[in-house]
Amino acid sequence: MQAEKETWNEQQKLLRRALRDPQAFPAALQLFLQQHAMLHSAKMSGAGLWSFEDEVWQDLSEAQARRIFPPDGHSMAWNLWHITRIEDVSMNLLVAGGAQVMLGGRWHEQMKVSARDTGNAMPAAEIAELSASIDLEALRAYRVQVGQQTRAVVQRLCATELHQKVTLVRLQQVLSEGAVRPAAEDVLAYWGGLTIAGLLLMPPTRHSFLHLNEAMRLRK
Repeated sequence: MQAEKETWNEQQKLLRRALRDPQAFPAALQLFLQQHAMLHSAKMSGAGLWSFEDEVWQDLSEAQARRIFPPDGHSMAWNLWHITRIEDVSMNLLVAGGAQVMLGGRWHEQMKVSARDTGNAMPAAEIAELSASIDLEALRAYRVQVGQQTRAVVQRLCATELHQKVTLVRLQQVLSEGAVRPAAEDVLAYWGGLTIAGLLLMPPTRHSFLHLNEAMRLRK
């Protein structure tokens, strides 16, 4: 797995460079889709690539997935939920200006969770509650749908949009839908400072990679 992770990191550097050059947009799109596929289950893209998520989840028991570990106080289930919510919100509300997959599919009911936000600034008691109650099969199914929707969103982009910033209206929509809690509004300030290219480099790629690394450390 270490070799695959190193390859992913090298490709992330190539993606960063390609996104800066409008002429390289077709190559950037293909690099993004490849990077993104490797951070989701193989089922999501059907691309036949190595899957970091599947490595994390392989032969994992429910008890292991739900266990809270110090010092961060996260579980593997919470990590997967968090990166999926971040991807859903950032790609569908901010990049596409559309609707969250979670709300359209009533996934909060299927996953048996009351939380609608991304999990940033979530108190420890709520993390523990979510980790204990979330339906893990529904969580992974929700993640598949979010990943597929991200790919559809990105493939509709054109090169001229990459250097645009998110509009204030879209940032306000995140708050109005309760997708980010008031205590975590610094996340919105961060997203608001990014271009569309910057968003592609963080929530659905680098951010997911970092949290899957955390989940793998918990697994070990």
